[in-house]
Amino acid sequence: MVSSAEQRRPVVVLYERIVDAIHAGTYPPGSTLPSEPKLAAELGVSRPALREALLLLQEDGLLSVRRGVGRTVADRPPRRGFEHIQPLEELIGAGAPVRVRALLRAVEEPTDFTAQHLLAAARARLRFWESLLAADGTAAALSQEWAAAEDVLETAHPGFARALDAVAGSPDAARTSMLAVLTGASRGVPLSAHSSVTATLVGQRRGEQLGRPADTPAVLITQVVRVGDVPVLAAKHMLPTGAAALPVLQSN
Repeated sequence: MVSSAEQRRPVVVLYERIVDAIHAGTYPPGSTLPSEPKLAAELGVSRPALREALLLLQEDGLLSVRRGVGRTVADRPPRRGFEHIQPLEELIGAGAPVRVRALLRAVEEPTDFTAQHLLAAARARLRFWESLLAADGTAAALSQEWAAAEDVLETAHPGFARALDAVAGSPDAARTSMLAVLTGASRGVPLSAHSSVTATLVGQRRGEQLGRPADTPAVLITQVVRVGDVPVLAAKHMLPTGAAALPVLQSN
């Protein structure tokens, strides 16, 4: 998962520009796109590059072609998928707002998980946030997030360190995720991330937090976000069965 335009094919960058315009309402659902010459001029790109991006958008279900009409934006364009670095609360759900509620905001020493994924030293002090995400009053996910140690952040991503300090003493800390703070502080900073997805059961403690029986099936997502080669955030997100869906959009 990459949030920077660096090292990406120009057609991919163009694809994402058009997707952003669709989701921003520049080309609303059901509308017809301008002609190729006009759209190429609006975007400042060549027609061959535009045509390739439009074909990819068509393959991914964002556009359709109607004889005599032209390219039309899908009535319900697919939302961005998990290959984009976005806070989980922006991805899950089916249009209903997802609220973040803080369960714990603390500083702790490394666990096996953070020692492995954040390469944290034995006595490092790591910020830890545990949050419940709810949609329509129903628990949709349980998130546990850890930031790298302060000295690591000051070198790798001082803006993230300052953003965490700023939000720590405000009410926003109770209703936002750590990943939301990171993405908000990363304009111009190339981030990369790796996620793994496994099937599991919620278990007793997490079941109580999610309001589900301990044997409820769940999807567990492990996520590590890096600046260059340095991990700055590690997270575990648990989504129980029956909760809001997490879209996964794949493209080549």
